Amino acid sequence: QQIEDLLEQPRLPVKEHFNNAYILIDRLIKKEFEEDDLHRMADSVNTAFYEGEGSMYLQVNNKKLVGFSNKFELDGMLFEEPVPNLFSFNNPFGACPVCEGFSQILGLDPDLIIPDKRLSIYENAVAPWRGEKLSEWNNAFIRAAKKFDFPVHKPIMDLTEKQLSDLWDGNQYVNGIHDFFKEVEQNLYKVQYRVLLSRYRGRTLCTECNGFRLRKEALYVKVGGLHIGQLCEMPVKDLQLWFDELKLSKYDEQVAKRILLEINHRIKTLTDVGLGYLTLNRLANSLSGGESQRIQLTRSLGSNLTNSLYILDEPSIGLHSRDTERLIRVLKELRDLGNTVVVVEHDELMMREADHIIDMGPLASHLGGEVVAAGNYKEIVADKDSLTGKYLSGKLSIDPPRQLRKWNRSLIVEGARQNNLKDITVQFPLNVLCAVSGVSGSGKTTLVKQILYPALQKLKGEGTDKPGLFRALKGDMDYLSQIEMVDQNPIGKSSRSNPVTYIKAYDEIRDLFAHQPLSKMRGFQPKHFSFNVDGGRCDACKGEGEQIVEMQFLADVHLQCDVCGGRKFKEEILDVKFREKNIYEVLEMGVDEAIEFFGADGKEKDAKAVAAKIQPLSDVGLGYVKLGQSSNTLSGGEAQRVKLASFLGKGKAQGHILFIFDEPTTGLHFHDIKKLLTSFNALVEQGHSILVIEHNTDVLKSADWIIDLGPEAGDAGGNLVFEGVPSDLKKMKESHTGKFL
Repeated sequence: QQIEDLLEQPRLPVKEHFNNAYILIDRLIKKEFEEDDLHRMADSVNTAFYEGEGSMYLQVNNKKLVGFSNKFELDGMLFEEPVPNLFSFNNPFGACPVCEGFSQILGLDPDLIIPDKRLSIYENAVAPWRGEKLSEWNNAFIRAAKKFDFPVHKPIMDLTEKQLSDLWDGNQYVNGIHDFFKEVEQNLYKVQYRVLLSRYRGRTLCTECNGFRLRKEALYVKVGGLHIGQLCEMPVKDLQLWFDELKLSKYDEQVAKRILLEINHRIKTLTDVGLGYLTLNRLANSLSGGESQRIQLTRSLGSNLTNSLYILDEPSIGLHSRDTERLIRVLKELRDLGNTVVVVEHDELMMREADHIIDMGPLASHLGGEVVAAGNYKEIVADKDSLTGKYLSGKLSIDPPRQLRKWNRSLIVEGARQNNLKDITVQFPLNVLCAVSGVSGSGKTTLVKQILYPALQKLKGEGTDKPGLFRALKGDMDYLSQIEMVDQNPIGKSSRSNPVTYIKAYDEIRDLFAHQPLSKMRGFQPKHFSFNVDGGRCDACKGEGEQIVEMQFLADVHLQCDVCGGRKFKEEILDVKFREKNIYEVLEMGVDEAIEFFGADGKEKDAKAVAAKIQPLSDVGLGYVKLGQSSNTLSGGEAQRVKLASFLGKGKAQGHILFIFDEPTTGLHFHDIKKLLTSFNALVEQGHSILVIEHNTDVLKSADWIIDLGPEAGDAGGNLVFEGVPSDLKKMKESHTGKFL
């Protein structure tokens, strides 16, 4: 019925009659349409969509109804229209509503429920099933185990997938861990059950998005049969293959042409710098130093700029020589695009490949600051003043020890399987210089910093992080009195801390000044010469030498203290002099200068003692640092060496220490590496043991024992390639380290 027919009727039908009523927009007769007809049709269709709120029907010959919709829907489901934000977990629009894009929620933490995977079910591996009452669950499981062939005496870490699923989810014979927690949740009105549950709560995979971090609407969108979350789980090298084999329709190809160019370029750059084994969803805080350095590089390299100046500060930090070669290739590509690349670097490979080298020197700090030589590699080698050139040409060299030290004590880590380690057993000899090598990402840091160090600390009763997954730690643990991790973290939180106070030499200097005749007349004690306590220090700046003006939203302004003129002490203290120098002038000396000053022939025994006390700073190659230089202005490598000096100074009095160094040669010139190795040897002579994670070939060839991990990085690494003396490593075909040695 149509409206005009209805109007002629005496009264309108009931309201329900209009439930399926349509508004008629236009009528058309099939013919050869002209342009005006097409415009009219387009207008009518627009109106129909507007009035019908996104849906319209076409009635053909009064019989057939054909429906159209301009909404993004199918099978009665309305979909989100894809926009870039839908695929970003950093945006509330795209993030999974349950975990808010973090991929983890608070649930039952399997690591807390089974804290020690080396135990079996029989040995009470399941923590909540211990105790008088709850151990019934454990006993029930053990009794039922023989019905479905479950090995109750096998460590949890050796169980198969099927057996683990029986333990967690149960089966027709027995209840699993999840069933136990379901029962706990039904009893949450009792306090003891709430306490029990809270003990085993921790971060677990999000149940809604399964760790993909995105809302389900984003995961409906697939390209080549996979959604964005699945692509992010692939290692970069597999992703590259996937994109190479991607088949798209003609239209999609046009749309995605520019995007695919960018994607392929960036993936290629990642593989070029040797990161093909990383997955895209890897958390940034789990990357090693060398990895994060190279990811930052890819960001600049992927942008394809030209006529730009790139300045890189030691890009080879944390890189194995093989990865450095790859890096050099990438830097040359940058150069060939018409860019200028400036690199601050100590690496010999880099220098060989550079077009122009500027050698600064001749020495460090106030003894440096001049351009010693400039030119290409050959010119630097030929330059007689250049210290770098002498090492490159082989005039000066870092020689391996004539004979290797023998060892009879060791630590053995059995069955290490954290991250990418493949169930390896490694022996670390003691009382020698032992190095751990391997390409970047092969598992060195995991083995030493996440398994060995925390496990030893736990034995010594020091609370640190929980050690990674391994079977057992054996060997001479009792022989070691302490374990020291010497890393590049800054020393001293306060701005008044400095190298002399850190190695405890400042006490001697203060005693020396307190013994001067003028001090005795004025009644000065050692505390008057300290800038940490009131008495002798300047009251205005509290011994800082400067005053800090806070500028609310801008950076703080540091002004020289106008009372003491930046000299940190009161006038009457500065009147006290030793060999014509007051305390402030002594603190302004470089270490080498001070050793000469205090060690000069004189009657004072105390002065000689000061010289002996600061000698270790010179031994580790810090002769150029000022005695009073603030610790927070030291670089990472310098801070590491100040720590080293403080141990060197203590001598044999401290028992047997195991020192762990993570890439101590970072930021060191050949000359400094030589000094560092001398200090290492001095520590070993004092009866300590040294374990170094290192890529530098000079250090590796000077080691007594090498542990090489690999052969590749990521999943293709984590195996023990070699353990033994350096000369045998050179013969190993599989080892990348061996080639460069």
